Amino acid sequence: MSKNHNGKLPSQRQLRVGEMVRHALTQLLQRGDIPDPLLEKTVLSVSEVSMSPDLRKATAFISPLGEKNAAPVIKALNANAKFVRGRLTPALRQMKYMPSVYFQLDTSFDNYEKIDQLLKTPDVSRDLARDNISEE
Repeated sequence: MSKNHNGKLPSQRQLRVGEMVRHALTQLLQRGDIPDPLLEKTVLSVSEVSMSPDLRKATAFISPLGEKNAAPVIKALNANAKFVRGRLTPALRQMKYMPSVYFQLDTSFDNYEKIDQLLKTPDVSRDLARDNISEE
């Protein structure tokens, strides 16, 4: 869960609206409505949408699956941000203001992989085994 720009955790309202935007964005990307050749052939995963406190800015964290270089995909999404915002409007019509959508690469999966690799190192395995013995 990401923090706001002032270091506070997001409110329940921000979380709820972020999940609504994530769901609508996921449906839009699944349908392939964005007229960009790079985006049409790329499978995208939207892991989280973080809303600003005033709910006018949405930052979508995207993982392009199977892509070695994600920078062009993120650049293409940001280039089509106004189009995406227009396509999200019908799904989010209950909102007072339609948020501007910004796209960022989601690096959380890389972090999980690094943690997993650290847990598999001999030193950590030895320490974990020692903790299991002392608990018994």
